[in-house]
Formats: sequence, structure tokens, C-alpha cells
Amino acid sequence: MTIAGKSPAERRRARLRFRASHRGFKEADLIFGAFAEEFLPALDDEGLARFEELLEHPDREVMAWLDGTRAVPAAFDTQVFRQLKSICSRRNPRWQT
Repeated sequence: MTIAGKSPAERRRARLRFRASHRGFKEADLIFGAFAEEFLPALDDEGLARFEELLEHPDREVMAWLDGTRAVPAAFDTQVFRQLKSICSRRNPRWQT
């Protein structure tokens, strides 16, 4: 089935999955891509919107929030961000091998 034959929600998830792994900053590609693989299928519309907001933000800022060098703004301190951060705390993540 092509993307054109999918429901609007499936098309939205496909676009987000692509954007998550094609950010242009390798480490961010891997972290966001791993998030998309694991969590994207279960996100509701609100969760998808929160993920889109994170994707709109500059990589370096989001990475600083993830590594704790900058505080996460309250507007971005959501369940989706916490799930994204959980990807970073795993043992032997793909981007550090």
C-alpha cells in the first residue's frame, strides 16, 4: 500500500517517522528515529502534536535538554519528551557504538 492509500493518521505517522530520522544531525536522527520506532504507533493526536513540536525545534536545543545541560522549558516537559529522554538512558544505545 502506498502512502496515498493510507488513512490520514497513518500518513501523518509516516511523515513524522521520516522527519524523525532525517534531521541532519546524526545523533538526533538516531535518538528521534528510535523514539519513532518504539513510541510513534501508540501516540494519540495530542502526542503526535507534542512530537511534531519537538521536531520543529533546533537539534542543538533539544539535545541540550536531553543531556541535561539546559533545563527543559515547561511547554516541552511532556510525556512525549520523557519518552524521548528514556531512549537516551538505555544501555549501549546505537549512536554511541
